[in-house]
Amino acid sequence: MALQESGEMYLETIYVLSQKSSAVRAIDIGEYMGFSKPSVSRALGLLKDEGLIRKDKDSFIKLTQAGEILAKRIYERHTVLSRLFMALGVDEQTATEDACRIEHYISDITFDAIKAHMKEHLK
Repeated sequence: MALQESGEMYLETIYVLSQKSSAVRAIDIGEYMGFSKPSVSRALGLLKDEGLIRKDKDSFIKLTQAGEILAKRIYERHTVLSRLFMALGVDEQTATEDACRIEHYISDITFDAIKAHMKEHLK
């Protein structure tokens, strides 16, 4: 499944918010991302159509198993790349912003090599 960068950002946001609260609403996602309600509604509809999210009876947004797997992968890329950049001396804000851009485009091969390198060299 080839999800666009914006879809990946929504999944990552839902994952992050769901770690803080089991009750994730569309308004929470919009506030977190700084997006309008119509933009959020459209994106959530696309993610639902892809089988990556569902809404429960109270309209809380939940990741499906496939959505959670993908969201965890994206979030791992974000955190690992942020840590790497900060270890290289990049300030936290720049490191996280750059990681956010790169996490959507880096290949699995390169990312796995970075993880292996960090495991060996950065404790």
